[in-house]
Amino acid sequence: MLDKLNKLLKGKPTKKAKPTVKETEEKKSKTPKKPKVSTKPKLDLTNPKDLATSKGEPWVTVLSMELDKDNPSQGAFELDWNDKFVADLVRHGYMMDKNDTDADIVDRWFTAVCRNVVLETWEQEQAMNPERDRVVKTRNIGDGRSEVS
Repeated sequence: MLDKLNKLLKGKPTKKAKPTVKETEEKKSKTPKKPKVSTKPKLDLTNPKDLATSKGEPWVTVLSMELDKDNPSQGAFELDWNDKFVADLVRHGYMMDKNDTDADIVDRWFTAVCRNVVLETWEQEQAMNPERDRVVKTRNIGDGRSEVS
């Protein structure tokens, strides 16, 4: 840009002077090299989550469970998971919206698991109910009498 301006004003381009050895050495001494810093956190291979992560395996666990003292059927679970677990859930269709957070995706999965447990329990109760298979047939045999089998 400077050359173009000089050309317009004077008609001759200017040459940049090469830096002297002294100037070059001063620049080098002013900017020391920074050590490379790894952006990846160190993994603790005694920790099950870090161990699974290092192996590229999905991992999830229940950290805690809270129950309402007045109503024990009400409560909450606190879960922990790794990125591979969330990626697997996304691959299996648990991500419904592009703005879903990891917690949304895991919550959707956990809700489905709980729902399946309830349905399986209900189906087993229905299958084991002897009253369900009992069919009562009534046949009118006249004179106000019925045959029940």
